[in-house]
Amino acid sequence: MDAVLHFLGSISWWMWILIGLAIVAIRDILQKSHTISHNYPIVGHFRYMLESIGPEIRQYFVANNREELPFNRIERGWIYASAKKENNYEGFGTDRDIYAHHHVFINNAMMPYQIAENHPNAIDKTFLPCAKVMGEFNKRKRPYRPGSVINISAMSFGSLSAKAVESMNKGVKMADAYHNTGEGGLSPYHSNGGDVVFHFGTGYFGVRAEDGGFSMEKMIKLVEDNPFIRAIEVKLSQGAKPGKGGVLPGAKITSEIAKIRGVEIGKDVLSPPNHKAFSNVPELVDFVEAIAEATGLPVGIKAAIGKLEQWEELADIMKATGKGPDFIAVDGGEGGTGAAPPSFADHVSLPWVYGFTDLYKLFQQKGLTERIVFIGSGKLGFPAKAAMAFAMGVDCINVAREAMMSIGCIQAKVCHTNKCPSGVATQSKWLQAGIDPTLKSVRLAQYFKTFRKEFIEITHAAGHEHPCQFNMKDVEVNVADHNLSKELDSTYNYEKTVVPFTNMQALKDCVYLGGNVKK
Repeated sequence: MDAVLHFLGSISWWMWILIGLAIVAIRDILQKSHTISHNYPIVGHFRYMLESIGPEIRQYFVANNREELPFNRIERGWIYASAKKENNYEGFGTDRDIYAHHHVFINNAMMPYQIAENHPNAIDKTFLPCAKVMGEFNKRKRPYRPGSVINISAMSFGSLSAKAVESMNKGVKMADAYHNTGEGGLSPYHSNGGDVVFHFGTGYFGVRAEDGGFSMEKMIKLVEDNPFIRAIEVKLSQGAKPGKGGVLPGAKITSEIAKIRGVEIGKDVLSPPNHKAFSNVPELVDFVEAIAEATGLPVGIKAAIGKLEQWEELADIMKATGKGPDFIAVDGGEGGTGAAPPSFADHVSLPWVYGFTDLYKLFQQKGLTERIVFIGSGKLGFPAKAAMAFAMGVDCINVAREAMMSIGCIQAKVCHTNKCPSGVATQSKWLQAGIDPTLKSVRLAQYFKTFRKEFIEITHAAGHEHPCQFNMKDVEVNVADHNLSKELDSTYNYEKTVVPFTNMQALKDCVYLGGNVKK
């Protein structure tokens, strides 16, 4: 035994390395799972290592400032700087290809809109509430006017970390915005003072009956116990994977998540493609009205847009009965924070600009646009893109990934792996330990305020007081090589309906009515 130990001790460190490499090489040759490793023992591992860090290499060293998707370096840099209240300007002119397809131009007025010394925006350069009231037309008991035209889109606790959700909720309180819960239910992290839109999908998490269907009793109790819930949103589909359900693996269901979602610990939970509570459009309308009557809150729907037949049926019912959703959130097929197969993310449902155009024109033809608050969601968290969206007919925008970046997301694109390096989209206690909600909430609020300030300035440059006054002729978009740009009305073949608006002072003079609405 002593002789063996003496021999092992006499082997130098480099020989141990060679022995280790020999073992790896033998293992590579014998295994059948990876052809490259079999054909090129040891060396083949470097290929997999380089592939695994490919996104990071391209993001920081290879891709140019405008090249990446879904958000390029300039866009991310603007969000980061805005959230930190740093210099978000760029010098020496734009490096964007302004002749590229779909590039947006905002037609500035010869003389910008001039604000008086006592104008609300002279006092608060970030004051920008929604011009419409959710639930006003249908006379809900507790209508709601969002205090901000930019708000947080549906992202659940479970997909996002506890500290990320807490940071966002504290941030929207500072920014007078609202926080959409996503379909994971209302968590304690949504209860830090911000207005909340409670969102649920086919899993009915948070309002789930024992049979997996919808529980009106739980919905009523949820609203009664949490008066900061201002509206309710029913998800029909989402941009990442419309028409596809999902499975929450039992291994990921902690006792906390089980309690919030109303499911069993350790048991797989299915979110089917279809709702149990309704199976057709008339039943959807009845479902919306039943919730609104029981809770007193505005009720809306969220969907990605594809075929229009059932949307036309919805519009016809709304026109005939005066009933239906108070707001419609249109999600873009660009996808978002939800993980999805590429076949869905790349090809199912229309991009936001096309989907919204089709839906808005349909509801406009039925004379319904004035009674609906339209919400746009699909990479609209930049002032110029928001101006285009408002010119097309939206009344508010929801942001998801932009909000994530404002609290530290670095676009690592590993949201679906539970290994988010910034701690935003993971349940790992270690990874999310780096998020300080006290600091990150301020950054989210500052991003919202910077966005609104620049959006107001663009609005004034176009000669308007409020973004709701944008019209289709205010914005042009590149559509072809000949006569390169066209105004939106020519591009998408409709004129936006005029939004009733007096002035910003009238919005500032709003008071709470019915415990909820700023009117």
